[in-house]
Amino acid sequence: MKPEEMIAWLRQRPRILDGAMGSELLRRGVNEAATLWGVGALLARPAAVRAVHRDHAVAGAEALTAATFRVAPYSLRRLGLEDQATELAALAVDLARQGARDAGRTTLVLASQTTLEDCYRPDLVPDPATCEREHRSTAALLAAAAPDALLLETFNTAREAAAAAEAAAATGLPVIVSFTCAAGAMLLSGEPVREAVRAVALPGVAAVGVNCTRRDDMLSALAEAARATELPLVAYANDAWYDSESLFLRAEPSTPESFAQLALSWARAGARLVGGCCGTSPAHTAAIRRALDD
Repeated sequence: MKPEEMIAWLRQRPRILDGAMGSELLRRGVNEAATLWGVGALLARPAAVRAVHRDHAVAGAEALTAATFRVAPYSLRRLGLEDQATELAALAVDLARQGARDAGRTTLVLASQTTLEDCYRPDLVPDPATCEREHRSTAALLAAAAPDALLLETFNTAREAAAAAEAAAATGLPVIVSFTCAAGAMLLSGEPVREAVRAVALPGVAAVGVNCTRRDDMLSALAEAARATELPLVAYANDAWYDSESLFLRAEPSTPESFAQLALSWARAGARLVGGCCGTSPAHTAAIRRALDD
C-alpha cells in the first residue's frame, strides 16, 4: 500500500483499529507479555498473540496492530536478543495475518514502532543522533516484515517522533504517527499537540493523532491536531490502564458501550481511524463496530 492509498482508504469513512495487545494478554493470564510489553509473548506464547488478533478481527477491526511494539534492536539489546529482531518482527506481522485469516476477515496489518525509552518519560529520550540511527534501523526491519503500514505510536516528544517519522517514511510504506498526551492538549514533554503534529507532517505520513491518553483528554487533543493538519486523524484512548510511571492515566474503567460512544465523538471530531489502547479488549472493538454501524 502506498501512502496516498492509505489516505484515500481512511477518508472514505471512519475505520476501526483494534484494541490493546499487551494489557489484553496480561488480562488473559499470559504473564510473559510483561517482558518488553509483548516480546515475551512472541517468544513463549505466540498462539496467544494470534488469538488476540483473531478476536479483534472477529469483533470488526479493519486494521490489526502487530506485536512489534518493543522489537526494536535498541530494546532487544537489553535482553541480549538484538540478533532476533528481524525474526521477531516477521513473526509478529505473520501472527496478525494469521489471526485475520482465523477470523475469516481481510484486514490491514500495521507494524508498531514506539519510543526508544519509556513512553511516559520524555526526559529519557536519547540524543538526536541516536534517535536517527536507531529509528532508521527499526523502520527498515519492520518494513522487511511486509506490513501494510507503519504505526508510530505513544510518542512523548516532537523531536523523537519527527526522527522516527522521517526514518519510517524512507521505507516507502504509509506512516501513521500518534502521540501520548496529558491534559490541555499537551504532549508529556509539555509541547502543544499542534506543534508536534506539524513536526511530523512529512511526505509519506498518511495520518496523525493521539493514543494512550485518558479518554477525557482525547477530544481537546484531537481538536488541536485538526487545527495543524488536513491529514486524517487517528484516535485510540487508554482505558484506565496505568502504573507508577503513568499516573496521569488514572481513571475508572469504562464499559465497552460507553467507550464506544466516546469513539463516536472522536469520529465526529475528524478521526478516521478509531480504536482502543491499553486496557481495552475485543469487547471494546465490537462495541465501536456496532456504534459506527448504527
